[in-house]
Formats: sequence, C-alpha cells, structure tokens
Amino acid sequence: MDNFDEKSGTVPSKTPWGQWWQTMDEVCIMVDLAEITHPKEIKCIFKPKQIEVNIKGKTIIQGELTDLVHADDAIWTLEDKRQLRICLPKSIATPEKCWKSLLVSQYEADVITFDKMEQKMTLERFQTENPEFDFSGASVTGGYQGGGPKLPS
Repeated sequence: MDNFDEKSGTVPSKTPWGQWWQTMDEVCIMVDLAEITHPKEIKCIFKPKQIEVNIKGKTIIQGELTDLVHADDAIWTLEDKRQLRICLPKSIATPEKCWKSLLVSQYEADVITFDKMEQKMTLERFQTENPEFDFSGASVTGGYQGGGPKLPS
C-alpha cells in the first residue's frame, strides 16, 4: 500500500501546527517545528483513543482521537530537526472509517478536503481489491460518504 500512497500523494488537512492526513491503514501527523529540536525535547504519549504531543515542554496536540488506533504500534520520527512525523495505525482499516477530524471536535478537515480524503481512500480500496491495476493516477467523481460514491436516489 505504501507504493500507492507514494504514487498518488496525500490529501492533507492543514492545522495551526502543521497538517494531518490518512490512508485506509493509518493517520499521519506532521508538526512543523519553529526551531531546531532534538529528540530528547519531544514527548509523545499514544493511547488507543488519546494522543499528547509535547515539544520543549509545550503541549502541541492533546485530546481524544476520532477513532481507535493501535497505540503500541504508533511511531514518531524527527526529520531534519525541523519536522515531527507521527504515524498512528488505525484499529479499523476500511474506507468507511475515514476520519473527519484528527481529534474529537478539533482539527476537522474542511468539506472539500474531506471529500478528497474519502475519494483517495476509495481508490486505495480499489487498488487493494485489484492489485493487477494501477489506480494511483485515477480519479473518481461524485459525493462520498462511507467509503464509496453515493448512488442517485
């Protein structure tokens, strides 16, 4: 699936501290750091439904995640001492579990971004179900909700 994401790109939702995006399998967070930061200055606490990120003693992200994650498999990396990347494996990995926001009532994707997230996750599902095809450059149209196009009523 990583190859699909590399080819198709991400659909990020911008935040005051950086951005977050998702795939069927995980939620990714990128925190832009204003100054050079060392790993010992970062504290990340992951729980199945909670996250807390502290940088140099300041809380950057804290709250209840939109859905459950495999907290024991969550990782963070520091890139060029200027960006913190966090990967949270989703407990339920399906297009129907497209997160509208990173935290409950915080960092919600706007309507257009959320629609693009759902479309990308649908293409990701198509890729998983049909590995002999390449859906990375494909596009789909229509309103999305629950991992697939809405059928006309």
